[in-house]
Amino acid sequence: MVTSRSTARSSPPGRARRRWSWNDPDTRALIYQILILGLVALGVWYLTSNTLHNLAVRNISTGFGFLHEEAGFAIGESIIDYSPADTYGRAVLVGLVNTLRVSVVGIVVATLFGTLLGIGRLSRNWLISHLAGLYIEVMRNIPLLLQLFFWYALITEIMPGPRQALNPLPDVFISNRGFKIPWVHGHAIDWVLGGLALAIVLIVVLAHWARRRQEATGKIFPLGWSALGLLIAVPMLAAWLSGASFELDRPELKGFNFQGGLTMSPEFTALLLGLVIYTSAFVGEVVRSGIQAVSQGQWEAASALGLSRARILRKVILPQAMRVIVPPMTSQYLNLTKNSSLAVAIGYPDIVAVTNTILNQTGQAIEGIMIIMAAYLVVSLSISLFMNWYNKHIELVER
Repeated sequence: MVTSRSTARSSPPGRARRRWSWNDPDTRALIYQILILGLVALGVWYLTSNTLHNLAVRNISTGFGFLHEEAGFAIGESIIDYSPADTYGRAVLVGLVNTLRVSVVGIVVATLFGTLLGIGRLSRNWLISHLAGLYIEVMRNIPLLLQLFFWYALITEIMPGPRQALNPLPDVFISNRGFKIPWVHGHAIDWVLGGLALAIVLIVVLAHWARRRQEATGKIFPLGWSALGLLIAVPMLAAWLSGASFELDRPELKGFNFQGGLTMSPEFTALLLGLVIYTSAFVGEVVRSGIQAVSQGQWEAASALGLSRARILRKVILPQAMRVIVPPMTSQYLNLTKNSSLAVAIGYPDIVAVTNTILNQTGQAIEGIMIIMAAYLVVSLSISLFMNWYNKHIELVER
């Protein structure tokens, strides 16, 4: 069979040949995007070169080499080892760890408290419902910075001094120097924390297995008691394997302040209270809207099976509401993390406060701002990636 040359050279079926013509809308769109991208690149190049030229004219050094120089200043609060003889890079790490510390604790506490607020606002009890609603409306409309100032002033000005410290529980003291609680120290503490982390991983794996088992056989695995057992047994086993002994460090009043124990400074406490109280009001609204997004028929169907209202909420409503709750909850977690930068107003040494001290000493303002931006960008993207993964994990799958 003889085919013509034009037929042999024709494009494969189902694959149209692009017409490079200005009249083609796809071609025009591609050209516009290339032009816009070129203009953006040109603007970035101009700003960068102009900045470097101005810095060179003023004999201002650039680069991040200063991070290897000795810091020479103290940081009032740190959970990792640090001294003024350490480098600026170590100081930045201390500030980042302090930011992560208050952010992680704040996210956990705000989630728990906000969930209770959201459920409480839908309560059939008139008093609980209206108290939760009043709390949410008041706290959402007071600026966070004012709340931080209020809590910091309350702790430092209203609370008594160490000699008259409040003692609500044995070996627990509250004063204008912060909170003092007993704490365990010794070589075994690292093993216990490692065992706790391992227990959490095992619980996640066990929960995944229990869900698959229930889907396959219909049998319910006692996950709650098993998780509690792992949280107790694994850290204890790790402590026994370490061979080290625990020592309970109790706070004691010596001179004008307490010595020993674990200290929650006034700055950390005020920042944590402000972030939790402010963010939990928004979390409560997110949880309320998520629960109300589930149709009333789900309540009625579960009630017809004889389930209690609490069990219906826990087993039927909340799992469905999570698909509505998770996306806006991600925004609240990001807001809490970024709002922690207000710590500089009350003297908590987060990454913003520490980096500000560094750039004041070195004059590396641009590099300092870039460090702060990069830190918050990495943390925020990490939170977003985790929440997006979780949202994908719980979404409905069409069959």
